[in-house]
Amino acid sequence: MRLAFFGGIYSNHLALAAAIADARSRGVDAMWCLGDLGGFGPHPDRTCELIRNNNVSVVQGNYDHSIGHGLNDCQCGYTDPRDNHFAQLSYDYTLTHNCDDHRTWMRTLPAQQRVEFDGVRLLLCHGSPRRTNEFLWDSTTSTQFLAKMCDNNACDVILGTHTGLHWQRTWDERGAVSTKSRGFINVGVLGRPENDGTINVWYTLLRTGGDVGAGEAPLPWEVEFVPLIYDHERLACEMRDERLPDEFIQTILTGWWTTCLEVLPSKERRRGQW
Repeated sequence: MRLAFFGGIYSNHLALAAAIADARSRGVDAMWCLGDLGGFGPHPDRTCELIRNNNVSVVQGNYDHSIGHGLNDCQCGYTDPRDNHFAQLSYDYTLTHNCDDHRTWMRTLPAQQRVEFDGVRLLLCHGSPRRTNEFLWDSTTSTQFLAKMCDNNACDVILGTHTGLHWQRTWDERGAVSTKSRGFINVGVLGRPENDGTINVWYTLLRTGGDVGAGEAPLPWEVEFVPLIYDHERLACEMRDERLPDEFIQTILTGWWTTCLEVLPSKERRRGQW
């Protein structure tokens, strides 16, 4: 099986359309979005329409839960006042521009999904299995913690998003770091670039069965992170027309984050511009 996973869309309908087309060109059998359809970008209804019209299964993110239930904020999990200021601007815009039909649909989305392919048990979530808006970072999350989460949830691979940065960790059944059997995958996001000075965004392909890991020690699954180019200049124009914050637009045009920086651990922060 070839499976495509999209992280936070953040209303980047142009990147989502490009990702769906790219995944189909690679012969995927199914597509999932791991939540946060809205926020940051323009015209949130366009994202919902693309998802629903292209048979993309969806796990409910914190944004989707808030929009669906008409809450006061995005439940993003930020603590910095500046980050919360921009998060509120983004949330208020998205809430205003999502139609009632899409809000009703978002309320029905599951917080998690369990699927199994070729004997590999996958748990799909937004932040983590224990909290929708939990940030799991590569630099601060131990393999032992991830292994315990898999054990507690009776799965082989956990897939999530929420941080905005893609990464993976694999280990064997004894908890030793390796290329074997079990793992955690942050699938990245389509909504904005990864604070590295490049304008591409990322999604994830997972393959199970067949000739995966062919050799002396075949693997039950393998992952590929896919960099995706889309019309980012057109997105910036649409954001400007909708009077979204210039800080958001600069991130799309430069590949450097201008908001949500305080949540980054020191190692991830050092990779950025500031």
